Amino acid sequence: MTETACRLYLVTPPVLEPAAFAPKLTEALDAGDVACVQLRLKDCSDDAVRRACDALRPIAQERGVAFILNDHPELARETGCDGVHVGQQDTPYAQARRIVGNDAIVGVTCHDSRHLAMEAGEAGADYVAFGAFFPTTTKDAAFKAEPELLRWWSELMEVPCVAIGGITQENCGPLVSAGADFLAVVGAVWNHPDGPGAAVKAFNAAIAAAEG
Repeated sequence: MTETACRLYLVTPPVLEPAAFAPKLTEALDAGDVACVQLRLKDCSDDAVRRACDALRPIAQERGVAFILNDHPELARETGCDGVHVGQQDTPYAQARRIVGNDAIVGVTCHDSRHLAMEAGEAGADYVAFGAFFPTTTKDAAFKAEPELLRWWSELMEVPCVAIGGITQENCGPLVSAGADFLAVVGAVWNHPDGPGAAVKAFNAAIAAAEG
């Protein structure tokens, strides 16, 4: 992979049973290039998050794939995750960084805001996430981002950018062309009719086609 190549950033379904999900994650990661897996569980206990981390983190890390926890910097540090992703309503970037340390990855949701992205990038975030680019059923998307935002950011800043929100194998091309460093995908992988492995292969083929 070249430094400029766009890569996949898998986000887990918001509800999962770790033992049942582990084979799906394994299939996805063994099917092709994936940069990162974010564990994003909603409305569950810290113990449930710990159990999921313990079951899924080794699958990613054994394959050289970064394993990032959503929302919980303390748990990310405690469970050996590679980093944490924080939203605008979660732990502030500076606090998350203090908790996980300088060697961990800290990514920040910036919605459709150039201002928030500049703040995060200048503060030291390892990546900024923009979205939603397309309608999504995974979460309520109050913000709508346009591909031009990715182009502006990639021309201005060295900090990588992640595109998220309703991204599929069919619609990802313009985001890749606009300069997205990573495509964050949920349903288009885990709900693929032929399974997550086929989905990852299809995404990597679509990325390669868009990069020409």
